[in-house]
Amino acid sequence: MKLKLILITGLLISALSANAQSVTGKWKTVDDETKEAKSIVEITERNGKIYGKVVEILNPAKKAIKCNNCSGGDKDKPVLGLEILKGLSKDGKEYNGGKILDPSNGKQYKCTVSFDGDDKLKVRGYVGISAFGRTQVWTRVK
Repeated sequence: MKLKLILITGLLISALSANAQSVTGKWKTVDDETKEAKSIVEITERNGKIYGKVVEILNPAKKAIKCNNCSGGDKDKPVLGLEILKGLSKDGKEYNGGKILDPSNGKQYKCTVSFDGDDKLKVRGYVGISAFGRTQVWTRVK
């Protein structure tokens, strides 16, 4: 009887963890203005915070583009391999407290990330308060 209870409990726990959503993995980015798929960003977790790096650029003509308008250590780095999501922490159902880099203009913005269904992320970059920003919907790459 105890063994049966332990097995059932174990199955329930693993089923619940399998259904927990994770932002880690690869995501296709889509420009919110042009609706054009732009890149694949891989989101990883380090020390309880999430980070996202461009691992693929979808437009062959833009594969060698550099972040000319970036500042600091990102200046003139190739966009391919660039970390664009930095230091977001889980806060309830969203991640926030970090920054997102827009390689097209080199600017960093405050950022929130939350799920929009099972395989979609709402990624919002903003200045000051969240009302002054833009939202992109990224799709999980399977």
